Amino acid sequence: MNTFFPGRWIGGGTLVLGPVVLCAGFLLRYVSSVTALTPQQQVWAEAQPFAAYGQLLAYTSDPALLTLAYAVFALGAVLLFPAFIALAQQVGGSLAFWGGTLLVAGLFARLYFAGADQTAFQLTEVVGLDQATNAIMKEYVDISYGPWRVPVWASVGQYAGSLLLAVAAWRSGLFGTARALMLLLAGGTWMGVLKGAEIPDVLLTALLCVALVPLGAQMLRERLPTPTDRSKVLSW
Repeated sequence: MNTFFPGRWIGGGTLVLGPVVLCAGFLLRYVSSVTALTPQQQVWAEAQPFAAYGQLLAYTSDPALLTLAYAVFALGAVLLFPAFIALAQQVGGSLAFWGGTLLVAGLFARLYFAGADQTAFQLTEVVGLDQATNAIMKEYVDISYGPWRVPVWASVGQYAGSLLLAVAAWRSGLFGTARALMLLLAGGTWMGVLKGAEIPDVLLTALLCVALVPLGAQMLRERLPTPTDRSKVLSW
């Protein structure tokens, strides 16, 4: 068993908890957006050019629920940091390490976006919904892209990293075709500031749970599968 960071317990535990918590975060963000708004407000929010309008309105309607949803979502991103490192180590090879590194960069971007989300929500409490919404949407591009556009470029790592790591996991035989595709599809969820979640986001993250949780459980039990040279085209 690899004794380097994150190790058996942290790596295995976060492979189990990370995707589950992130999936719960997506679900809570979807539920909070639906339950915090009246049907008329939902129609109004859907007619706006950005989801940020509806998210700010939802926060003012039920700040406790929105805070819970965004907090769980951010926690999921934190837990996936050692999880992706553990996965890359189990796969092995330069392709997996590049994939894991890019995925971690994407997680850093998610945390930047989480900070911007929290700042926007708190601004509504200081100056009110209308003024906060006007100020945020006036500077939305600069807020979302971040200083020198570092966060938005880091967010690309999620998409590229999931592709590289999925291919590496399949080539090594650690993942079959099904779980490699699940990892790849889960990497397609959105990134950004004040985004609203939908049912497809929840389902895609549930696929990440199916792909990673069994591996985490095997790590905790020290019963890891033995990778082969290459997985079959139709395989788990």
